[in-house]
Amino acid sequence: MKLAKLTAWIGLLAMTSVLFYAFTQGDFMGEGSKLLAMPWGIVSLVDLYTGFILFSGWIIYREKSWLRSAVWVILMMTLGFFAGSLYTLIALYTSHGDWEKFWKGVK
Repeated sequence: MKLAKLTAWIGLLAMTSVLFYAFTQGDFMGEGSKLLAMPWGIVSLVDLYTGFILFSGWIIYREKSWLRSAVWVILMMTLGFFAGSLYTLIALYTSHGDWEKFWKGVK
């Protein structure tokens, strides 16, 4: 579980850094339109959002509240794996070393 926590922390820090960089230095609309104009840019976005949807399925499965699930899914779709890393960290810490509770939540 220590390795999982370390990996989630690294993911959270990496995403925090690159999101800060992109929001302060980038042009979301201008660069996004260029990305969507390239075939591999489209492939990358479809791949990314497929991962977001699959990860969101795990969130929905784990959570007993539809409202909490909805909030986390919205965060996942807008903030990407910043939200995914944060959710994973919370799940790891609240499972208290129990892998079954980590994967299944309250189920």
